[in-house]
Amino acid sequence: MKITIAIDSFKGSLSTTEAGEAVGEGFSRIFPDAEICVSPLADGGEGTLDAIISARNGRIKTVSVSDPLGRKISAEYGIIDADGTAIIEMARAAGLTLIPESERNPLYTTTFGVGELILDAIGEGCRSFVIGIGGSATNDGGAGMLKALGVKFLDSRGLEIENGAIGLKDLAKISLDGMPRELSDCKFSVACDVKNPLCGENGASAVYGPQKGADEKTVKEMDSYLARYAELTKQILPLSDACAKGAGAAGGLGFAFMSYLGATLSSGIDIVIKETDLERHVKGSSLVITGEGRIDSQSAMGKAPTGVARLAKKYGIPTIAIGGGVKDDATLCHEHGIDAIFPAVRTPISLEAAMEKSTAKKNLTSTAEEIARLIAAFEK
Repeated sequence: MKITIAIDSFKGSLSTTEAGEAVGEGFSRIFPDAEICVSPLADGGEGTLDAIISARNGRIKTVSVSDPLGRKISAEYGIIDADGTAIIEMARAAGLTLIPESERNPLYTTTFGVGELILDAIGEGCRSFVIGIGGSATNDGGAGMLKALGVKFLDSRGLEIENGAIGLKDLAKISLDGMPRELSDCKFSVACDVKNPLCGENGASAVYGPQKGADEKTVKEMDSYLARYAELTKQILPLSDACAKGAGAAGGLGFAFMSYLGATLSSGIDIVIKETDLERHVKGSSLVITGEGRIDSQSAMGKAPTGVARLAKKYGIPTIAIGGGVKDDATLCHEHGIDAIFPAVRTPISLEAAMEKSTAKKNLTSTAEEIARLIAAFEK
């Protein structure tokens, strides 16, 4: 009997590996001879770096980069030396959680630090990049990242514009002459589940600007700045498309990746499944176990558990999900390949107590053991 376990992290509690191992322990108590494979999992957002590096035996490098407000911070990214791949979470350098709520204003936040991470990885010999772009604090269209990579954004006097969306107000000319030649050899795969265009009522500024600190006036201003930026980009890169699905992701960072770096935007879970080689583990399994901290209707919308279930169904393998908490609307996941869902919490308990690492691990292990006992009973 082979059991493959691929569970997303229980954020604030257990990592993907810790959660997987806890479930594996529960199944081992009832099926001691089973082949149990724990595969790290993420959905392209937080935890993607750790999941892929763990699965592929990569290494972590820490570098000094600019945070969203230009202050120096230490940020990690991953390197897989075997094939020269860098794993980067943009939120490590330009994430909303890096700045306090009182300082959040997307007019002035920048993606410059993301470009610094890419440059460092190029210096390490990386030519393949997997980038997660969720959780940004920015709305600069990726101009900050591109500035770090040598693109010149100039005003009417030929001077470089300032960082942040506010700088795009004065943008008059874009020059690609300073980009390092190594970039032409690089391939970028971007984990993105956002379908918004760059501008307009469904664009980056209107949809995501408010949660980053923008008021109604600022949203309109930023949208006009991004539209001008898109026009100037079109003049030098005719294939650029501000209306492309995902162009508005991460405050327009998706547009920058597609237009200037030739990136491919794909579902986060699909990228993680590929990079962790999950399909190889799933094939030949008798059972697949997945899950995440909370399972609800959103879990059915392209998140990690249903991505795993979709893969398992390709081979006709039953899939069970375990969640730290399970909401009533989680039943929607049954329509997306998850055969049964179990909550890990076993007694009335506060959220804080349930998230305590030792408690969460014990609950996961105990729930997995009970699931295993049920399976064993039907096998008699």
